[in-house]
Amino acid sequence: MDEKKAREWTLMLDSQRGIVDSPQTRQIGIPEKAVRHRLRTGQWRRMHHGVYATFTGQATREAELWAAVRRAGPGAMLSHETAAEVHGLTDKASTKIHITVPHSRRPAQGKPIPGVVIHRSDLSRPQRLPPWQLPRTRIEDTVLDLVGTARTFDEAYSWISRALSRDLATAGMLRDALAARSRIRWRAWLTEALADADTGIHFPLERRYAQDVERAHGLPAAQRQARRAIGGRAHYKDNWYAEYRICVELDGASYHPPEQTLQDKRRDNVNLAADDVRTYRFGFVDVTERACQTAAMVAASLRRNGWQGQPHPCRRPGCQVGRPG
Repeated sequence: MDEKKAREWTLMLDSQRGIVDSPQTRQIGIPEKAVRHRLRTGQWRRMHHGVYATFTGQATREAELWAAVRRAGPGAMLSHETAAEVHGLTDKASTKIHITVPHSRRPAQGKPIPGVVIHRSDLSRPQRLPPWQLPRTRIEDTVLDLVGTARTFDEAYSWISRALSRDLATAGMLRDALAARSRIRWRAWLTEALADADTGIHFPLERRYAQDVERAHGLPAAQRQARRAIGGRAHYKDNWYAEYRICVELDGASYHPPEQTLQDKRRDNVNLAADDVRTYRFGFVDVTERACQTAAMVAASLRRNGWQGQPHPCRRPGCQVGRPG
């Protein structure tokens, strides 16, 4: 191996975390006989058909991902849960390695690739990256791919909220990617959700409150993630009705029985009485199963503080919001 080839070989091994495939060994000039010898003597080991680890010991996660990409061949890129992992969209490693290849290719047609799920699509495009980084779908395509495999809209929306809250994508990026897809589930809801994102609604619980409590019952729209200065320090309120001095905080981690929830609300009101602000704290049950009761409570406070509007019942059977007592 001449000096130029040796340098290429070193750079390749470094960038691919010690993983190479058969076409790369042939390109660099390593005879097939030499590859077989290294495998037989344990210097190398086979990761997949035609893909080798040029080291001994346990492969790192990044080496495993490189091995799967090299096995899938030209145009292969990490996608779905695995792309979410390398993008930082999730903190959990995917159980299976998900890879998308061009629709015309079938790398697993003869035999499934162990531990790898192959998706065939021409919709997702690769993230622009230097060649030494793992190829992956663009963050906006990763989000929409995960939306497409989600079981419920809440699960789908959670991927959008993660991308937005972690500053990995903007609502505009996701809108453009959505427009480029002729077929996708929940298009109308996704379009509405991305419009909400422009107003500061980034999380499923925030959207449930805006949709099922406020809009469904004719309440005024609060300011989302509103900045307030209290005691010389900046505080951000989930939902702030500035004109009426009412704050609604949403706690996705809380799941209290109704009696405890009401006690929490009363306690918050007392604690912030000196600031002349009435604060409610609602959990998941309050903005889903108890959305009508929550709307009635907020509406009553808004009207006491000067709101001239009139709440109305939502479409749920038995909703009494706004009806004469």
